[in-house]
Amino acid sequence: MIISAVNPMTILYSSLILLVLAALFSVLLAVLGRKLAIKQDDRIEKVEKLLSGANCGGCGFAGCAAFAKALVEKKAELSACNATSKANKDEIVKILGISDSGEETKVVVCCCGGNNAVDKYDYMGYGNCRSMEMLAGGRKLCDWGCLGMGSCTDACPTHAIEVGDDGYALIKESMCIKCGKCIGVCPKHLIARIPKSAVVYIACKNCVKGKEVRSFCKKGCLGCGLCAKLCPSGAITLVNDLPVIDYSKCTGCKTCANKCPSKCIKICDDVEKE
Repeated sequence: MIISAVNPMTILYSSLILLVLAALFSVLLAVLGRKLAIKQDDRIEKVEKLLSGANCGGCGFAGCAAFAKALVEKKAELSACNATSKANKDEIVKILGISDSGEETKVVVCCCGGNNAVDKYDYMGYGNCRSMEMLAGGRKLCDWGCLGMGSCTDACPTHAIEVGDDGYALIKESMCIKCGKCIGVCPKHLIARIPKSAVVYIACKNCVKGKEVRSFCKKGCLGCGLCAKLCPSGAITLVNDLPVIDYSKCTGCKTCANKCPSKCIKICDDVEKE
């Protein structure tokens, strides 16, 4: 077999051709990359920096980055985020050129029964409220009452909720970032948002009256309507025997809380400490 020698110039020319082609393709890819790149609105980064950074998911999006993108693309409302301060929301309003930042809220537990609510059985199982709920709707004879097993405390990223000595959940307003995770996990749907400016709230959810209430809870709302009758601004009405506060009318006089015979109209934690 005869092996012919390879001309060194052939190798050189081949290498040069490959080098030129590589350079051409690199330039072509760079140009196409710029031409076809999806440009991100620079406002997204600015908005994300102003959001709380909690990445709590309370707004319905995967995190603050996703929420910022949705805000810029007008696919979300700023009021959906309760963890961001009003000052930062106001800055976001300026960046996005929208009309307002939405009303701020705070979170409350609408029950004050706890140890004053009758148990229908002794719960010996493991777990929290959600697991207890699977057994005959929970241990409380009151169908609406706080079960006191701490599903909300487990969900809270800032440890702002605890089950107190009275046996029902309480929220520390100063620690709460209003992410709403507790709202989603409560099997009795007892945790609600009220306006940041609210002074009082109804700490009961039962929809029965008088003696029937007292058969299962010493602290439950009697549906007597005294709060509605005495409210000087007409801010309270009874719906299904339960008081409902129209916060746009409420003046914060606290008459309802002071006159409620069951003491189930509570003064908000942040107001009481002022």
